[in-house]
Amino acid sequence: MRRQTILAAVSSLALAAAVAGPAFAQEVRPLAPGDKIEGEIAEGDAMGPDDAYRFDSYTVTALAGQRFEVVMRSDAFDTFLQVQPEGQDEDVPLASDDDGLGEGTNSRLRFTAPADGVYVVRARPLSGLEGGAYSLSLTERAAAGVAPAPEPIRVGETKSGDIGEGDPETDDGIAYEAWSFSGRAGERVSIALDSESFDPMVRIGTMGEGGFTELAYNDDGEDSGLNSRLTFTLPTTGEYVIRAAPLGAGGGGAYTLTLSEGPPPVEARSIRIGENVRGELTEQDGRSASGVYADAYRFNGRAGQRVRIDMTSTAFDTYLELFDDGQTSLASDDDGGPEGTNSRLIFTLPRDGAYVVEARAFSESTGEYRLTITEIEPDRPPQPLAFGADLQGEIGENDSRDSEDRGYDAYVFDGREGQRVRAVMRSGDFDTYLQIGHAEGEFSPLAQDDDGLGEGTDSRLSFTLPADGRYVLRALPLTSDGKGLYSLELLDRGPQPRPGSLLVGATARGSLTETDATADDNSFYDAYRVTLKEGEKLVIKMVSNEVDSFLIVGRAPEGDNFEALGSDDDGLSDTHSKLEWTAPEDGEYEIRAGTFQQGQTGSYALIVEKQQP
Repeated sequence: MRRQTILAAVSSLALAAAVAGPAFAQEVRPLAPGDKIEGEIAEGDAMGPDDAYRFDSYTVTALAGQRFEVVMRSDAFDTFLQVQPEGQDEDVPLASDDDGLGEGTNSRLRFTAPADGVYVVRARPLSGLEGGAYSLSLTERAAAGVAPAPEPIRVGETKSGDIGEGDPETDDGIAYEAWSFSGRAGERVSIALDSESFDPMVRIGTMGEGGFTELAYNDDGEDSGLNSRLTFTLPTTGEYVIRAAPLGAGGGGAYTLTLSEGPPPVEARSIRIGENVRGELTEQDGRSASGVYADAYRFNGRAGQRVRIDMTSTAFDTYLELFDDGQTSLASDDDGGPEGTNSRLIFTLPRDGAYVVEARAFSESTGEYRLTITEIEPDRPPQPLAFGADLQGEIGENDSRDSEDRGYDAYVFDGREGQRVRAVMRSGDFDTYLQIGHAEGEFSPLAQDDDGLGEGTDSRLSFTLPADGRYVLRALPLTSDGKGLYSLELLDRGPQPRPGSLLVGATARGSLTETDATADDNSFYDAYRVTLKEGEKLVIKMVSNEVDSFLIVGRAPEGDNFEALGSDDDGLSDTHSKLEWTAPEDGEYEIRAGTFQQGQTGSYALIVEKQQP
């Protein structure tokens, strides 16, 4: 990055050709218990992912264990609420609610703060860009009472209950009643939860020092409408707890709970690795734990053996599940095979012994199918890869295969916390794909890239290592039929560049280069820090004739937790950005001057001015 700060604003002549566009403005407002706010979702509000909706944000300061209720009403749109700790990814909310108030399309969100801190409440429509007026209120709820001991229930019994005020609640404010029974390892039980007052949700688990541990649940059972049906095989001998509850907060009323002996497991037929069988699901077959017709096959394998299980059918959408001999589920697949609705499981057996494959339809169906179990090559050990190396490789029939049946080559390298690495993969034979993950244990990608190089189907993956240690880089095709030659390069990009400083009223001239910081989408950006007072209003512009500019402003991050508070792509013109924004409180903020598309580099001017009254 080359950056120069100039204490004079860019001349108005330089911007004369720009066409003013819609501005983006977003203020995060505090919300305290007892507050009632009248708001409006309107043009200029913050946008959700892919511009799918607009939203307003509110901050709630809470102590660990505090319980809250947020209510949102609107006559203009279908409301939706979500909450997450400040700085956390909004795609993984702590809690959310659509119609919990039970008044049509209005929302009631209940949540319990897991730790001291600030929480962000998003108030928005369920979907779409429609807007309008709404009301929002926050209430602190009384501390939850101590949950009473579960009531006993025996296999063969039906119990009645009534969920209402005074019942214990989960952390997200859902009332429940608990029942307990004793069972033996391998015993199969069926649970039916019925209610005409609410949409039932049944859960089974165990109680320990850490509280309730859920083992299985069901919302809407097969052929039971909104009522719940759950068949479960007990993994150990001991005490189990059933929780009867509504699907969402605010529900309640009378219900019946029936505990009965479950259907016997589907009888397994023998099959050998390498065998290909034809089968048929019929109404005379046994039923799986999920209540649909199923066939089961038992085979013997050895520790470290890698198998591929294929199920194909033209009659129904297939589903495969693999169990150990104790009926513990190990893996499952719906449509990982070729042609959409066929299934394929690729799995490395953890131990010597017997395994059971359950072959069934994704939903209640019958018809013919074909099942094949094949031994495939075990994963090859990853090869060392040095920074700066530029190697040639080939994906072929004998390579290791991932869970999606794609051949891949694996490479290992050592890195340090905070180190920025970049891998570039090119091929004229197939659409390339890169993955990076920890070397220890079962491979799970920490980051991946398909077309990040911006040159058709070649890949560029930029990633900041989260810790010292050894990492694996996988080079593979995007699809299972890809094979051929490729080139691979691994680069050390050094530490993350430090943000520059910027004064309000100043212009920064810079150049985005491949050594700059990278966003989550692999686009480059320069970062600038600015100190502001609460309520200070800014106009931020980014002008470039070489890149499609993109502006983001947020709180100065501590570590990697950058919280975006506003952004703009083309508010000034098609490729120039303009953001009007108000600082929500005193503090240091970070302005990121980047690009709308990944891989772009070039010079720009960044102008930060006070809004004129």
